[in-house]
Amino acid sequence: LKQVFNKDKTFRPKRKFEPGSQRFELHKRAQASLSSGVDLKAAVQLPSGEDQNDWVAVHVVDFFNRINLIYGTICEFCTERTCPVMSGGPKYEYRWQDDLKYKKPTALPAPQYMNLLMDWIEMQINNEDIFPTSVGKCKEE
Repeated sequence: LKQVFNKDKTFRPKRKFEPGSQRFELHKRAQASLSSGVDLKAAVQLPSGEDQNDWVAVHVVDFFNRINLIYGTICEFCTERTCPVMSGGPKYEYRWQDDLKYKKPTALPAPQYMNLLMDWIEMQINNEDIFPTSVGKCKEE
């Protein structure tokens, strides 16, 4: 279990909401709903009087944290040798493109692909233009 939480691995710490903030309260409400065994449809419904963008942002961050935890438990078993391709089964191969270093879709070993993906998602979550920390201040496109 120690290896799962090794900071040299790709596991990342959970993104946290500032206690006392509205997003922290929404997070607590979402966690209570999801862990109480209630209907999932009811658990993800927008609470009355809350901003839809804030509610979605809370769930995106929670989902990212859960995926991080799951990936952290398997990353030591998926090495460049054991997982030379990022695939979704025999029919699908995922290729990385970021328009910076990888200007064209590029085949990568699964661990490298996952590192780039998790870094990219974390950058999006930390981008104030996409996920503002000031509640109710979502950028419109």
